[in-house]
Amino acid sequence: MIPKLPPLTEVLDLVPDAVCVVDTEGCLLYVNASFERIFGYAPAEVLGRRIFELVHPDDRAATMRQAEHVMAGTLQRHFRNRYVHKEGHSVDIQWSARSLPDYGMRIGVGREVTELRQAERELEYRASHDPLTGLPNRHRLQCELQYAIAHAVQTGDGLAVLYMDLDGFKEVNDRGGHDAGDRLLREVAQRLQQGLRQGDLVARVGGDEFVALLPGCCNIEAAQTVADGIRDRLSPLYALPDGLFRLDASIGIACFPADGSDPDVLLSHADRAMYVDKRQRSRRGDADPTCGIAADA
Repeated sequence: MIPKLPPLTEVLDLVPDAVCVVDTEGCLLYVNASFERIFGYAPAEVLGRRIFELVHPDDRAATMRQAEHVMAGTLQRHFRNRYVHKEGHSVDIQWSARSLPDYGMRIGVGREVTELRQAERELEYRASHDPLTGLPNRHRLQCELQYAIAHAVQTGDGLAVLYMDLDGFKEVNDRGGHDAGDRLLREVAQRLQQGLRQGDLVARVGGDEFVALLPGCCNIEAAQTVADGIRDRLSPLYALPDGLFRLDASIGIACFPADGSDPDVLLSHADRAMYVDKRQRSRRGDADPTCGIAADA
């Protein structure tokens, strides 16, 4: 005797992923039990509604494009988007979907990957940011600089790079140890961000070296104005465990395209200009007397 199979809906209710069937207009015709667990909506609350109403607003355009591909006959695997849960938070979903043209509908199976996506975002952040200051790192700077150059070529807008080295930073480590140096670097990062214009970017590229990317900066005079503002931001005293400390910075400037047309050339030019600035300021006595105030100051 052949055993009687249970209704398909009972089988689908055991699937841990959300199973959805929609018509050609995207209206939900069926959802399984896991749909409510993942999205928060009971079947009675969503059947007849367009599933796109639940998609996160920032992902709707991409989701519509993917739906068009599925309706055109493409088997879609591993497409990710975000939905708004009934309680208001977003959930990340990875879909497999296909069209069933003979039935005038399409079917999708969605797996929640919110925790996985959060872990991926954390890894992406760590790969592109300095762990001490939270600023973009050298890799992220290279990517942003490449994009900024392409944008400047397309639009004709200016672009400048500031290469900064902290004068007197070694004394901080000598006086207060590396913990004091780390605290100062974090404060420097905050001050640098406050000293830049909207749309600018500052990255930490070495122990006490930072680079600022200035999209739209039309010439060296404009870049110098930003550099002067950064020095003003850095000049207020820093509190070390054994007293106060004044820090300054040597800053080199490179402008696109006059000083280079690719990231490495621009950074090298700005780096060399920074060392020229350091030597000139040292000869003038601008740097050393203002860096490092005695503990009883």
